Amino acid sequence: MFLRRHGLLALLAGWGSLSLPAPAHAGNQIEEPLADSVRSALSAAVSDDAPPVPEFADTESRLRYLRWLGNASGRLRKQKPDWNVRREFLQTLWYESRRAGLDPALVLGLVQVESNFRKFAVSSTGARGYMQVMPFWTRVLADGDSGKLFHLQTNLRFGCVILRHYLDREKGDLFLALGRYNGSRGQSPYPQAVLAAKRRWEFRGDAGAGPA
Repeated sequence: MFLRRHGLLALLAGWGSLSLPAPAHAGNQIEEPLADSVRSALSAAVSDDAPPVPEFADTESRLRYLRWLGNASGRLRKQKPDWNVRREFLQTLWYESRRAGLDPALVLGLVQVESNFRKFAVSSTGARGYMQVMPFWTRVLADGDSGKLFHLQTNLRFGCVILRHYLDREKGDLFLALGRYNGSRGQSPYPQAVLAAKRRWEFRGDAGAGPA
């Protein structure tokens, strides 16, 4: 099993471009003090640099993944015409989503809303990349080099770990977790936009309905 959570849920439980694009949204994320245990758990989750190579327990799991990949690839062709670029993006997103215990359709919806799949998107407040990660997270969780947020796996790793953190902090309430990701906790427009986009990426019988 390639999915490793590094004890993130256990530690968090109870812790109560450079192009000129369409607007990106996560720039309102708030830098908050983190308990040492939370900081350690998040840092461990981000620092593991295992390559995003899917592994499968059986042939049926692999076939479900391939069906999901084919379906998502067809929908993403307009934003990413090159097959190799598209495949690398989807494989990495699937890996990082499931590694964090998230539905890939949810992460695809969030990426659509945040950056419309633009790798080098930058918001007016400096949020970067596909998942519009704020640079302060690189100080909290890594070496402070915010330029790394334009790297495909780094950006998706940070975004998924942060969303997982917010989801755990909100005790599984996706509406509130999405609001926190956007810096608009308790307000409906952003969660509604992401959930509407998520529905576009849902695929019956896909490999992304939850952790394997």
